[in-house]
Amino acid sequence: MTLTMLAVFLVHVLLGLPLFVSLLATSLVGFLFVDTSMIPRMLPQQFFGGINVFSLMAIPLFILAGNLMNVTRLTDRLMAFAKLLVGHLRGGMGHVNVVSSVFFAGVNGSAVADTSALGSLLVPPMRKEGYSTAFAAGLTAGSSLIGPIIPPSIFMILYASLTNTSVGDLFLAGVIPGLMLGVAFMGMNALYAWRVGLQKRGGLPGARELMVTAVGALPALVAPFIIVAGIVLGFVTPTESAALTALYVALCGALLGKLRLADLWKAIVDTTRLTSAIFMIMAASATISWLLAYAQVPNQFVALLDPYIERPMVILLMLSAITFVTGMFMEEVSALMLLTPIFSPVAMMAGIDPVHLGIIITLNITIALITPPMGACVFVAAAVSRLEIVSLFRTIWPFVITAVLVLLLLILFPGLTLWLPSLLG
Repeated sequence: MTLTMLAVFLVHVLLGLPLFVSLLATSLVGFLFVDTSMIPRMLPQQFFGGINVFSLMAIPLFILAGNLMNVTRLTDRLMAFAKLLVGHLRGGMGHVNVVSSVFFAGVNGSAVADTSALGSLLVPPMRKEGYSTAFAAGLTAGSSLIGPIIPPSIFMILYASLTNTSVGDLFLAGVIPGLMLGVAFMGMNALYAWRVGLQKRGGLPGARELMVTAVGALPALVAPFIIVAGIVLGFVTPTESAALTALYVALCGALLGKLRLADLWKAIVDTTRLTSAIFMIMAASATISWLLAYAQVPNQFVALLDPYIERPMVILLMLSAITFVTGMFMEEVSALMLLTPIFSPVAMMAGIDPVHLGIIITLNITIALITPPMGACVFVAAAVSRLEIVSLFRTIWPFVITAVLVLLLLILFPGLTLWLPSLLG
C-alpha cells in the first residue's frame, strides 16, 4: 500500500500537477487498499479536520507580520543595522547576508521569503565586492535556512499541532540551533573571503552612527521578543501572539508613515495566496496521514526499528536520513505532515524528548529547501541572481554539508536544544 501510494504521488508530481491534487489522488489510491466505501465520509472529514486546529491560525498571522515588515520598509532598517555591525569585516557583505537572515527570522519564519528579499538586495553588492555569483546566491539560499529555525517557525507550529508539544518550548529550543547555523555560515563566508582575497570595506562604525541606526531598527528588533516572551510567560497563546505581532508591525509602519492602504492590501493579498497554498497541502497531507495510521504503518515502522530502540542517537540518525531523502523529493510541509505521525511513536519509545525531535525534524525539513531537485530556495536564489539553476545546484552542496554538520551536533548534544526551554520553561 505505502509503496503504491508513493509511486502514484511521484508520477503525479512528475506530470506537473499541483501538489495538493497529487496528494489527494494519492489518498484516493490509499482508500482502494483500505475501503472505498469510506471515501465519501472520511475523505472530507480528514481533509477539513486537518486544518481545523486553532493553533494553525498563527501561521497566516505570522506570514502577514512578515509581509508587513517588507511593505513598511522595516526590513531595510534591519539590513542597515546589520551592515554597521559586520559590514566592515573582510567579506562584509556576506556577513551582512547572514546577520540579516538572523534578524528577518525573528519575524518572518519563511526561508523562501527570506531568500527572495535578501537575494534581490544583497547578491548584486556581493558580486561588486568580489564574490562569485554562485557563492553569493548559495550563501543567500543557505542562510535563509535560519528563518524556520529561529522563532517564529511555521514548521514548528505544524509539528506542535501534530504532537501536542508546547509551541513555546519549541520556539525557545530553536534559538541556539538557529544562531549555530548563522555562526556556521559566517565561518564559511570568512573562509571564502580569505581564500579569494577579499578586502575589508572600512573601519569600525562610530558610536553615534551605530546608536542612530540601532534606534531606527529597534521597532523591528522588538517584534521577536514580543513573540517569544508572550508565549513563554503564558500571557498569550501562539495565535494571539501572532495577531499581536501583526498589529504591532502595522502600527509601527503607520506611525512611521510607511504604511499606505495599497501596501496593506498587498500584504494581505500576498498572505492569502501563501496561506491558501500551505493549508491546501496540509489538508491533503492530513488525509494521507490518517490513511497511514489506519493501516497501522506507524506501528510497522516501530517494529522495524525495535532492535535499535535502546539507542536513541541511532534512532535520530536513521530518522534524519529518512527525512533528508524524503525532503529532496517532496514539498516540505507535506513531508512534515506525513513523517511526524510515523516518527513520533518511535521517538517516544526510544525516550527522545519531543521538543528535541521537533527541532531535528524541523532542521531536516528546512535543509530540504536547498537540496536538489526540489529545493525551493535554490530556485528563488537562481532567479534573483540570474544564474542557471543547474549550475547553482552543482555548487550548493558545501552549504548543505555545513547545515548537516550543525544537525549532527544537535543530535549528538541534545542539550543544545533543550537547555533554553529547561532554563526558562
